[in-house]
Amino acid sequence: MIEETAIVTRCEGEQAWVKAQRKTACGQCQVNKGCGTAVLASVVGQKASHMRVLNSVQAREGETVVIGLHESAMLSGSLAVYLVPLLSLFLFAVTGKVLAEQLMISAVEGVSILFAVIGMLLAIVWLRAFNRRIANDSRYQPVILQRLPSSGLTAASSIHAVTPEP
Repeated sequence: MIEETAIVTRCEGEQAWVKAQRKTACGQCQVNKGCGTAVLASVVGQKASHMRVLNSVQAREGETVVIGLHESAMLSGSLAVYLVPLLSLFLFAVTGKVLAEQLMISAVEGVSILFAVIGMLLAIVWLRAFNRRIANDSRYQPVILQRLPSSGLTAASSIHAVTPEP
């Protein structure tokens, strides 16, 4: 299970919206600031991710929680998003090239590019269908695993403490 700490921002029945800080592994790497990932992270900055999770522990707004996602869901999702479009693009490009050569079409590269674009579009259509199919499947949904003890200051009370009274 892949785990991350997040803050609950909104609750909706059995689901909640959480905000988690995006992290990179650059602090643990020996190369540290000498690689492209570190440079890109410094340019883009640390942004927060907002996501919907299953609220199995009945967490409330402002609470800090640990969310988790099964590795198999991450792996299959990554394969779907990265590998399927890439394979589709290459397979359709090669198919277009072979077909153009067999039909003795002079614009072999143009046919190959056209087939590659068709392959990519078909992969996008497949991805949309895949996304709809898994959207409500609990195996692919992150879930709140546990509440973390608060430091005595919730998000709501910290906002209230800063707001001046009239």
